[in-house]
Amino acid sequence: MLGKKNKKKEEIEQPDFDQADIQRHLDLLKDVLENTQNNIKKALNLLSEKNFDNTDLLDSLLETKEASEGFVASNGQERIVEGVFTGEKMIAGDGIEYNIPANYASKSKLVEGDILKLTISRDGSFIYKQIGPVERKQLVANLAHNAATGEWIASLDNQRWKLLPASVTYFHGLPGDEVVIIISKEGKSKWAAVENIIKHNNH
Repeated sequence: MLGKKNKKKEEIEQPDFDQADIQRHLDLLKDVLENTQNNIKKALNLLSEKNFDNTDLLDSLLETKEASEGFVASNGQERIVEGVFTGEKMIAGDGIEYNIPANYASKSKLVEGDILKLTISRDGSFIYKQIGPVERKQLVANLAHNAATGEWIASLDNQRWKLLPASVTYFHGLPGDEVVIIISKEGKSKWAAVENIIKHNNH
């Protein structure tokens, strides 16, 4: 009997994850947990105030609930996928990447590390919603364009960030202008959102 049980255990196939997949899942889980923790702290801080805003508290609690419910769900009518914004796309908990319309990312000023919820309706429509924004900081950097690759870059001191072309063209940015960018307050970002462009008179 023992031999048969061991044989059955040996026949169970283990998931085949390489190191890159494991690290990507760990990074995603870390982002979700950090956002959930931040929302819980915000709710606790509000509760400690004598005259707190009930609406702010409810919003914070709803954000905590949404960010911690899981990555994929389906109610038969639509499919809901949660993931992290990479600066250009959304990567879900299963490692699948979803394209995000550049205009939406630009107008919403999404920042690398934000937690997003994607609702895929029965007719195939994709609806994105930001449910776990990371803490942000704003910087003024120099705007540059790589003609060979078509990339727009923001640079400050020894740091460089990629920019969505749609964000730059919306503000009619040109190489040599200054760009007001938004990045994650903590951690090293590869991408930045564009808040505005400071035009230079020498164009």
